[in-house]
Amino acid sequence: DHDHSYKQLFSHPELVRDLLRGFIKEEWINDLDLDRLERVNGSYVADDLREREDDIIWKVPFRDDWVYVYLLIEFQSIVDQYMALRLLTYIGLLYQDLLKTKQIPSGAKLPPVFPVVLYNGRKPWDAPLRIEKLIQEVKGGLSNYRPLFQYLIIDEHAYQDAELPAYNLVSAIFKLEHSQKPEDVRAVVSNLIAWLKHPDQLSIRRAFTVWINRVLLPARLKDQEFPETSDLMEVENMLAERVKEWTEEWKNEGLQQGLQQGLQQGLQKGLLQEAREMVLDAFDAKFGEVPSYVQEKVGAMTDRGKLKQILRTVVNAKSLEEVEKEITWN
Repeated sequence: DHDHSYKQLFSHPELVRDLLRGFIKEEWINDLDLDRLERVNGSYVADDLREREDDIIWKVPFRDDWVYVYLLIEFQSIVDQYMALRLLTYIGLLYQDLLKTKQIPSGAKLPPVFPVVLYNGRKPWDAPLRIEKLIQEVKGGLSNYRPLFQYLIIDEHAYQDAELPAYNLVSAIFKLEHSQKPEDVRAVVSNLIAWLKHPDQLSIRRAFTVWINRVLLPARLKDQEFPETSDLMEVENMLAERVKEWTEEWKNEGLQQGLQQGLQQGLQKGLLQEAREMVLDAFDAKFGEVPSYVQEKVGAMTDRGKLKQILRTVVNAKSLEEVEKEITWN
């Protein structure tokens, strides 16, 4: 659902237009006729019969010719160090397909391709953007024969909400994924309702509705069942009706993920003091107080497994009394 609904969004020219206009700060973008974006068939077969399906490829007039926009949406939480190689391979297959289907006149040059990786993982993207960085450098001139290729990364979590372009559909996606509480989602949904009023925009409204209802909200509220919605107005009404109930669950879910991630990082680094502080922060965030005996006990702990167990107990408990019943300090 996640991959499919996300790709459905970027199958609409409005999203691609906003992505290029709002996030690509290069002069050549001004020479594109973005009102004439055309979707390219994203399924083609290489000589070894391996299919590439669901690639999001668009072509757009560029001065007196065409430029192809190869948009790869990367959903993995682990950064792919060899992304440059993957994209170089995919673009080679695209060129091969254009030649086979005679979309390029005999003897003509290949069209330019703009490769973009849209990444929404939590870890900052640190993979090489240039293919030559993946190839061993050899002295004596052999390095001159390394291929030259690079792609553009748009790392969603590198943007603060205040930095995002205004009145932009891609910004709306980023803000929804950055959202900390249901009220944040509702505010963005209200904007989308105002922006997508035209009858011709029914399909993109539906794509946003499906993505929010089947992907975004279930990721925040894992134990909830959501009524099927067919329009953004229904999503907004649902959020309005249940905002109070969901805010507490959303808060607990975010608290659990954030604290456990921070604790795990601290333990992996062997930083026991940071791990102890994380547990105490959990007490403070959940119950608004840290009893003195808890500070004493946690401050003296050297058992990493015990610290993780206490953190899980605090995050999942509904009261301080429940924590005291569950934890055996010695």
